[in-house]
Amino acid sequence: MTTLAPAPPLLRIGPHTVQPPVVLAPMAGITNAPFRTLCRGFSGGKGLFVSEMITTRALVERNEKTMQLIHFDASETPRSIQLYGVDPVTVGKAVRMIVDENLADHIDLNFGCPVPKVTRKGGGSALPYKRPLLRAILNQAVSNAGDLPVTIKMRKGIDDDHTTYLDAGRIAVEEGVTAVALHGRTAAQHYGGTADWDAIARLKEHVPEIPVLGNGDIWCADDALRMMRETGCDGVVVGRGCLGRPWLFGDLVSAFEGTGTRRAPGLREVADVMVRHATLLGEWIGDETRGVIDFRKHVAWYLKGFSVGSEMRKKLAVTSSLQELGGQLRELDLDQPWPDGADGPRGRTSGNNRVVLPDGWLKDPYDCAGVSADAELDTSGG
Repeated sequence: MTTLAPAPPLLRIGPHTVQPPVVLAPMAGITNAPFRTLCRGFSGGKGLFVSEMITTRALVERNEKTMQLIHFDASETPRSIQLYGVDPVTVGKAVRMIVDENLADHIDLNFGCPVPKVTRKGGGSALPYKRPLLRAILNQAVSNAGDLPVTIKMRKGIDDDHTTYLDAGRIAVEEGVTAVALHGRTAAQHYGGTADWDAIARLKEHVPEIPVLGNGDIWCADDALRMMRETGCDGVVVGRGCLGRPWLFGDLVSAFEGTGTRRAPGLREVADVMVRHATLLGEWIGDETRGVIDFRKHVAWYLKGFSVGSEMRKKLAVTSSLQELGGQLRELDLDQPWPDGADGPRGRTSGNNRVVLPDGWLKDPYDCAGVSADAELDTSGG
């Protein structure tokens, strides 16, 4: 007798059902339309794929680059956009613009960026420490969103002595936010150490009214299942784990649907995906050379663990045409199988950083003076 796989859990983001409950984390310079196309292709269109971070000021001012970044392919549904801002009025205007011009179906707000040039101005993961400012931003976002659901992504806090995630979660509920995602690290940790999944569980207990999504250290599909089992969270957000591995979303679908299928592509298949990725970037940018140049940052992620000499890696890192990229890849031993250990951590893992903050920032969590518009920089993270 055939045993049917259990139905994957449902994640509801406002009117949108996300099944399986898997979300692509916004990453600046990474989760543009071409990369989202690749990830959605491997997942069969299942899951939620969020745009790279868009600054509200640049959107309101109709910055040319920003207007390109908010472009969604016709196949993308729901269209999910992440905004970053520090001024409640500007955030409200950006959200209203999205509603009035039908630019997206879901809005996520970024409060997780740990980059010093953002936190030193009071933005990113520093901002939730100022509770009234966080509340004002969320109020403006939700009140201007109409029927569009608003979610937030945040970190545990500034450091272990200044955590903010429980207060931020409660404020989010009170202001009508639809769901919250928590990266189980502080700003001080950046991407180092181990993500605190216990914090995700505590947040889920603290805000049972809305879905809680977990983020941090999901390197393979089994990690996602384990996070949901151990924390009780309602869904997972995958960031660095998919760098150079857009097929991870196919694995996640298989895991949640109980089929057990996992991809372990050999180098030949990986090389084909690399060329496809670079091609999509060129088509999106409108210039093949610029597309290949933009793709260069992905090369090391795709080739992690494979036997590729240092000289060839250097050549691949300076390619400027699809023909050159394809030719160099064909020089590799393409019969190599998926390498052991390649499913582990990817991207930078530096941690234990001193968080750079405005002078006197930690003296009073309710004094919101000194937050500068300069904090709204085109930098991602979370």
